[in-house]
Amino acid sequence: MSHPAPHPNRRYTRVLSIAGSDSGGGAGIQADLKTFAALGCYGMTAITALTAQNTLGVSAIHGVPPEMLKAQLCAVFDDIGVDAVKIGMLHAPDIVRTVAWALKHHGVKQIVLDPVMVATSGDALITPPTVQVLVNELFPLATVITPNLDEAALLLGRPIQAAGELEAAARELLAMGARAVLLKGGHLPGDEVADLLVTGDGPVHRFASRRIATRNTHGTGCTLSSAIASYLALGEPLEQAVALARGYILQAIEQGADVVTGAGHGPLNHGFAPQPQRKSVRA
Repeated sequence: MSHPAPHPNRRYTRVLSIAGSDSGGGAGIQADLKTFAALGCYGMTAITALTAQNTLGVSAIHGVPPEMLKAQLCAVFDDIGVDAVKIGMLHAPDIVRTVAWALKHHGVKQIVLDPVMVATSGDALITPPTVQVLVNELFPLATVITPNLDEAALLLGRPIQAAGELEAAARELLAMGARAVLLKGGHLPGDEVADLLVTGDGPVHRFASRRIATRNTHGTGCTLSSAIASYLALGEPLEQAVALARGYILQAIEQGADVVTGAGHGPLNHGFAPQPQRKSVRA
């Protein structure tokens, strides 16, 4: 049986997750890889930390040494290449600096930074000294940052308690060095979930949807940022990438809303309608 000859410029759309591992499979790199695959992208990982984690919470964190993280990053960049990067859990200053070096050294253009600081269960996932390094080193590099209200409150040093405060908070995050902010309003009460996309030079985009009644929300932030990175890698502009990513995650929540996984916050249904892996021909 004959096979087609390899095309030297044909490749998959490549997305790299730089994040922690969730042993329960609902968040972290596990959620990222499921999302990349569901949206037709080729997923890769550089693991920053191992967590002992399930639907009830995080019981232990073991950080990966910066040298090992750097080796993972160089292995991926030097051989396979990357079209977009999603960044999740970065638990220590040296880890943040290693990631910033790799992104600058390899000239990555599409970067989604999810400043993972608090798990769905309420567990802290970052040390206070790391927060300032994250702001200084990675905010200026990221195409967009995607904090939820708890993370934005930690960054700004004050709570955000009403929908009318979202735009001002997002603009404060821009002033801290971010190029674009998708501030997620899901933690506010009410039947509607509204997120705000704010950039330095464009209009404010509001994305709203009805709240889905379910306890299966573990990994929603990881999944959304991974979906945005996937759509950016596929060539969509930022606003459209956010809109498409929200559409994907809403269906993933809906399709997994009635399933019981563990005794706590269960995962989404990432694979409700998987897309074939995309191939592209590039000059």
